[in-house]
Amino acid sequence: MRTALIPFVFVLAATCIPALCAREEPPALHLEAPVETRSRFAALDDVRLLANGLLQLGQSLREFVQKTKGQINDIFQKLNIFDRSFYQLSVLASEIKEEEEELKKTTVVLKANNEEIRGLSEEISSKMDNLLQEKSQLQEKVEGLEEKLRSLSDGMATREQAAEINSLREVIHSQEQSITKLLKAVSEQSDQLNHQRTKIKLLEEKLTANTLAQETIERIPEIFNTEAPTLTPYLTSSSTSSARMMTLPSDCSELFNRGERVSGVYAIKPNGSDPFMAFCDMNKDHGVTVIQRRKDGSVNFDQTWETYENGFGDFHGDFWLGLKKIHSLACQGNSVLQIQVEDWKQDKRFIEYRFYLDGPQNNYTIHLTYLSGNLADPMSNHTGMMFSTKDRDNDNHQDSNCAHQQAGGWWFNTRGDASLNGRYFHMRPKWRSDRRRGIHWKLGRKGSYSLKFTQISLRPMASPSITSPASASFESGGFL
Repeated sequence: MRTALIPFVFVLAATCIPALCAREEPPALHLEAPVETRSRFAALDDVRLLANGLLQLGQSLREFVQKTKGQINDIFQKLNIFDRSFYQLSVLASEIKEEEEELKKTTVVLKANNEEIRGLSEEISSKMDNLLQEKSQLQEKVEGLEEKLRSLSDGMATREQAAEINSLREVIHSQEQSITKLLKAVSEQSDQLNHQRTKIKLLEEKLTANTLAQETIERIPEIFNTEAPTLTPYLTSSSTSSARMMTLPSDCSELFNRGERVSGVYAIKPNGSDPFMAFCDMNKDHGVTVIQRRKDGSVNFDQTWETYENGFGDFHGDFWLGLKKIHSLACQGNSVLQIQVEDWKQDKRFIEYRFYLDGPQNNYTIHLTYLSGNLADPMSNHTGMMFSTKDRDNDNHQDSNCAHQQAGGWWFNTRGDASLNGRYFHMRPKWRSDRRRGIHWKLGRKGSYSLKFTQISLRPMASPSITSPASASFESGGFL
């Protein structure tokens, strides 16, 4: 501020010195000079006010430039993510197109073989007709010989006649053998023709499936920009009595104990909760209430806090039961959380925790205690964490929102050691960054891997353990 006033002082001094030195001029001129000086130069307070305004303007411009740079960097990051996704989709689309071309070529070859087989079948049919005609002619000859034999029954037949009869019998026997072989060949050709037709049909179905897959890939941006469907609600009417609602099972385990053995969607009513629909997974030993499933990528799990609270998806496909309903199940006490996963090599594993979930006042904080399983345990780093979504950041990472980065709500800590609500990939991702944004589970020092199938379910502690022979589908073995 002082530096800015120095030029003003020099200009003021340069203006005043001639006025002081001009003593010989009339007094009237001395009176007009100060007036002219005041009109040409601003007051010191005005200069200070102007300088403060310029400084504030410069500071605002600097903040605006920094904010604009940050927004441009965010745009570039999103463009890079979109470019990688678009490149992967392009590679997958080209692979599907190549496979489609190969299937078309194979279909053309099979159709040509089908025409050849049909021609052979027609030739064999004509030969069979000829053989049948010859057989009828031979039968007529045999009948004529039999009549001759009857006429000669009183006397002895000549050697020539006996030789003729034997030769005719041999010819008939050989013809019957030839006909049998031809019938067998026709049957084999017919089986082969049916096999070729079945193969053509399967290839046509595969070609149709690839076309549908191509359409699905083209619709992936649409899918991820739409809201997830809501789950089937429990419909009530005026005729629904309170006694009937009270007879509803508290969970799928109680439904199993009542004798139900078929997996499907049922109405349940946990203690102190309103009734709702849930998917029950039944086997010969117990029933569990499924709270999450990922198997085909038909539902976008990058949803808001409200959607995660109420639940979304399709009970017969991908779905999330809802935090409110999960909390009502956990409040019944002694709950066991079962997590079942399958990798891209069809290897399956599981893990179990003692489970409790706080209510909405604590943002559905999760509490886990490891029980058993043949899967690594990264969720120990997530116990005690609040649930986070893209519009409500409750993780311990100060610089970013893990739910936004990993495209799905979860109980995130500072590290994303596990997230089963990430983006679903229809093939195993090649890039590590994509695998961490997908449905992943950390397996010790091997890093995080994207999974093909997951199922999370709840059951009471008193139910038989999943380690029983009934759960042999999740045996130990090589994984990922």
